[in-house]
Amino acid sequence: MRSRRADYSESTKQALVDSAIDLFTRNGYAATSLDAIVKRSRVTKGALYHHFSGKQALFEAAFNQVEQKAMERLTAAVHGDGEPWDRAMDGVQEYIRVCLESSYQRLVIREAPVVMGIERWREAEEQFSFGIVKHVVELLIDAGEIGDVPVEVTARMMFASLAAGAMIIADAGDPKKASADVFTALIHMIEGIRRKG
Repeated sequence: MRSRRADYSESTKQALVDSAIDLFTRNGYAATSLDAIVKRSRVTKGALYHHFSGKQALFEAAFNQVEQKAMERLTAAVHGDGEPWDRAMDGVQEYIRVCLESSYQRLVIREAPVVMGIERWREAEEQFSFGIVKHVVELLIDAGEIGDVPVEVTARMMFASLAAGAMIIADAGDPKKASADVFTALIHMIEGIRRKG
């Protein structure tokens, strides 16, 4: 049984992460102060430093939470009911929906490469989402939907295409239109390696 103190500590940490997500999404990393985060969280700066070494560590926790929620949605889509091809298409559609969310756009696509550094960001992205892409490629090969392509190379190329699509949506003046264009392009690319007949 967890102690009341442990529960309080966990709720304090969660309040800080939730506040960070909200403020980083609205104002960006550079324009968000730790003072603003602790004020919104209704905790002390000491409580913040008890859980996080500083602003970047708090950003990484916020990034991880946004990514984790996105990956839960994608996993549910590709592991749902239906034929493997339909589940793969559901996964692409869900990914497009995730890319339209302001917190995902701001924290994962725009801010993270700058705040975390490009190499660390790529590692984190791979840790979260590459496994799902690879699983989908294996699923489609096993179902005979696509030919016997090299799994690792195909998954990496699809992963890069999805990342490029996310960037296009995040940078677009009209993200909804961009997301429709990205979805169309991705589906045509995937259809291109589908077995005919």
